[in-house]
Amino acid sequence: MRILIADDSQTCRLILSTALKENSYDVLEKSDGLEAWVELCKPDAPQIAILDWVMPKLDGLELIQKVRTSKTDRPPYIIMLTGKSEKKDIIIGLNAGANDYLIKPFDPSELSARVEVGRRMIELQDALIKSKEELAYQATHDPLTGLFNRRAILDKLADEFKHANSENHMLCVGICDIDHFKRINDTYGHQTGDDILSKLSGILGEITTDTEHIGRIGGEEFLIVSSGGAESDVSSRFERYRRQIAETGIMTRSGAISISVSIGVSCCAGKSTADELLAAADAALYEAKSQGRNRIKYTRL
Repeated sequence: MRILIADDSQTCRLILSTALKENSYDVLEKSDGLEAWVELCKPDAPQIAILDWVMPKLDGLELIQKVRTSKTDRPPYIIMLTGKSEKKDIIIGLNAGANDYLIKPFDPSELSARVEVGRRMIELQDALIKSKEELAYQATHDPLTGLFNRRAILDKLADEFKHANSENHMLCVGICDIDHFKRINDTYGHQTGDDILSKLSGILGEITTDTEHIGRIGGEEFLIVSSGGAESDVSSRFERYRRQIAETGIMTRSGAISISVSIGVSCCAGKSTADELLAAADAALYEAKSQGRNRIKYTRL
């Protein structure tokens, strides 16, 4: 764990640094508040900061206030270091945003104990953030394929629809359905069917561009949201999905299985709703299925 020491006293920095390094901490030293502020603004900023109250350019209180007003999910644990020992001074430092207070001259064992508290708090904070991120991922992603789930991909569609209307550019959706998927499940079993769904998501993800989003909307159906681009490019845009899937043998627990997909595509550039766009794509998919599968049908609203 990295610890920042900001103190204009070289002697104090040396004592602090020596004590912390003995406990295997990675120490970064700065001699004024401005240099410390620059370090604390970096993406890989130290997780614990020991700041002197009185420093040139930016004192400890000013530095703490700047740190606490900056937006970050991982704020540093700050220990205020000062010779001011009156209760009112401690209160001022804590109210400014310090997590703890260490009075000069300090005892090395007290320093170690207070830094250890900070370390535990940082680890707890990181665990809570990781848990929050995992819950957010689970809420928006399909557990089998790792793609966006139905709610998340429809939210993406709504966002892209608003953006397309405001910018007056093309928005296309493609509903992609695995051909004869029930036959695959009946022949090889549902676990093999799950293998296909999982491996297919990898193929789709590799093809996806920065202007496209893909999600599983149910069973063997996937929704592709594609924004921007020229209308003349729509067919080739979705054809690459159909062709890549048709040309790729998917390895499953039952061996390599070749599959194909049918895709219904609808596009618009305003004056329609997202529901109308989806309904048109669904109708186009039905037409692709009825005409022999392994093909794309396109409609323009």
